[in-house]
Amino acid sequence: MSNNAENVNVGKPKVTGSMYYAPLGTTLPTSANEELAAAYLPCGYLSEDGLVNSNTPETETFRAWGGDTVATSQTSKDDTWALTMLETTREAVVKLMYGEDRVTGTYAAGMKIVASTDEAVAHVIVFDMLLRDGMKRVVIPEGKITECEDISYVDSELTGYGITITAVADSDGATHIEYLLKNSTTETASTAA
Repeated sequence: MSNNAENVNVGKPKVTGSMYYAPLGTTLPTSANEELAAAYLPCGYLSEDGLVNSNTPETETFRAWGGDTVATSQTSKDDTWALTMLETTREAVVKLMYGEDRVTGTYAAGMKIVASTDEAVAHVIVFDMLLRDGMKRVVIPEGKITECEDISYVDSELTGYGITITAVADSDGATHIEYLLKNSTTETASTAA
């Protein structure tokens, strides 16, 4: 089989949004294009760095006397997703960042955020993106924020919430599921809702 440039893609956000989250136990989507349940809240714009998935195993190498490698053993394989949420006044984003119980009010009427040492709550996470002639959806059945970058308030860069989400393996060992679908017509990639 020859090479085919049509199989080469870049990921772009959908017009309707690229990141959603819902409470654990919410019905998971099972295709790239099905409508998400109302419980899924959109997080709006992500930074131009997009979404970065790290899913690399770490191994321990065992050597015999003399230096020959005789065995390897996987010690861990974290499935993480790094991104920066830019809509820092969107209620859904702030609640994901600080916790549902730590945010009251709305940006329009007045919002109060109480930062704490509470452990982050796990959610179902969905990422949607457009490909050259189709779409891709990543479903994380259980993921939670495990790292937060420093938040900069300067006039030379956008304020954003840089986070890393770590996926937790389910009973089958799956940390995330990917759905791909080739379309004859797809949305135009541009702004996120």
